[in-house]
Amino acid sequence: MQPLKSGTQTASLRRGADVRRVRSILTRMLLPLLCISAAVASYMLHPQALAWLELDVSEKPLRVLTGGAAYFSAAWLGGRLVGLALERVGRKRRQVPKLLLELVSAALFIAATIATVMLVIGQSWSGAIAGSGLVIAVIGFALRGTLADVFAGIAVGIEAPYRIGDWVSINDRTRGRVIEIGWRTTRLFTRNDTYVILPNSQIAQQALTNYSAPNRKYRAQVEVVLGHELSIAAARELLTKAAARSPIIVNEPKPDVRVASYDMEGIRYHVRFWVPSFADDVDCRDAIFGQIDAALRHSGLALPAAGLSVSSGRVKRATAVGESAMRDHPS
Repeated sequence: MQPLKSGTQTASLRRGADVRRVRSILTRMLLPLLCISAAVASYMLHPQALAWLELDVSEKPLRVLTGGAAYFSAAWLGGRLVGLALERVGRKRRQVPKLLLELVSAALFIAATIATVMLVIGQSWSGAIAGSGLVIAVIGFALRGTLADVFAGIAVGIEAPYRIGDWVSINDRTRGRVIEIGWRTTRLFTRNDTYVILPNSQIAQQALTNYSAPNRKYRAQVEVVLGHELSIAAARELLTKAAARSPIIVNEPKPDVRVASYDMEGIRYHVRFWVPSFADDVDCRDAIFGQIDAALRHSGLALPAAGLSVSSGRVKRATAVGESAMRDHPS
């Protein structure tokens, strides 16, 4: 009886959510639909209305006014429809950038403005485009830097290499969480509680690593050099158990150890582990280092002269303790 009651409550909650969603959609669409219906009706019926009222008024101002209202109402309605479609896609996947909706809405309203201007001057599309070509060329040359950022922002909005809330690294130097994607710039919030604002054209020209896609967890690794007196099997067991004792890393998949190289100063090992999200990256590496240090001291082994260091996900050898770890791409 209890499972049946629980299933009924779940179905009721789902129906309630669907009703609220439909009500919200109707509320958002009602006003644009009323506006476009009134504007189109006025545009089509204003000659008959003037004749019926026997008013000696020119039809052109009324035609321009009602036609412009119809164009802008259609742009408003189109923007609302695109917004609903993007929200639907965002619920199934990750959040859709706000820039994409702003881009579509701006394009619709620009088209409505051009159509209204042509309606005022009574000019065709070809004539309007030819007349404004020189002005567009001059403005484009003067604003070429800003336009490059804007078009790069448009590409970001369409291709979506990162979304709001993703942790990214730009050119292996700038790391942070994406909090805003604008027309010209992208704003990152770093782990040091600072903002980094980057032009979109600069981001488009540099290497970008997204730590939140396709999954928020990813594999990192630290590098340890141990002496030759310790066998590889014993070292692998010691390092694996030490890494597994860290309470912060992901339990499944479990940490593992791989031999990287057999050098004169010792045997180089890569201790690989999974990080729940980039926000926990520093804490995970700190915990791994702490557990490995404790295991080495407890076993009575001499600490490695080369020290412990972090290697990148591309198996680039680190040169100093505490160098930032990059995502490890499993081979």
